[in-house]
Amino acid sequence: MNTTTNRDPFELRDLATAAGDRLETATATEIIEWAVGEFGERFCVTSSMADAAVVHLASQVAPGLDVVFLDTGLHFPETLEVRDFVASTMNVNVRTIGPDQSVLSQDAEFGPRLFARAPDECCALRKVMPLNEALSDYDSWATGLRRDEGPSRANTRVVDFDVTRRKVKVSPIAKWTEADQEAYIERYNIPVNPLLKDGFRSIGCWPCTRRTEPGEDPRAGRWAAFDKTECGLHV
Repeated sequence: MNTTTNRDPFELRDLATAAGDRLETATATEIIEWAVGEFGERFCVTSSMADAAVVHLASQVAPGLDVVFLDTGLHFPETLEVRDFVASTMNVNVRTIGPDQSVLSQDAEFGPRLFARAPDECCALRKVMPLNEALSDYDSWATGLRRDEGPSRANTRVVDFDVTRRKVKVSPIAKWTEADQEAYIERYNIPVNPLLKDGFRSIGCWPCTRRTEPGEDPRAGRWAAFDKTECGLHV
């Protein structure tokens, strides 16, 4: 973990704006190479462990880099198995970050099944706040967002500035299609969450994730009972 003082946010904003334009036509590897060269140990990868394509990409550029995984306490067992497999087989440093409260403690304070009554609040407590805390150690982080995942992600820039967190957000595979990602996974034998072959096209916490029907938006299985398609990490 690098504890060097954070860089000036106005400098980072200008840097991200210029890099986002310049790297729009770059490959995923070239985008990660830029981020590693610019930020060094102040750059990390975040992963939901649906698959480890971006983790693998980054590990080829910067062996031993930090990978941040948010353990909400409500993950499918399969998700945790992918995390453990990545930690034991890839040359990366997986950092598991959890919320301040256990699920039981949260239930005691806010009432049981907060996810079923106020999913935005549950996501804030169990995902958004822990990520904000984890990212205090970095100036930039990489995500696995793709533009074809749905309308809320259609305008994802390969390099952007997160105004709320005041960090540079890198999405190296933003231009990839689902087929591109599947081809990369097959080529390099990347670990994949087995739920993706069992009707799930987007995987989050088990209470708020269902299988999708043919033709549905990939994220239609997330918070299906609510007008919600994002947990707040990327909004």
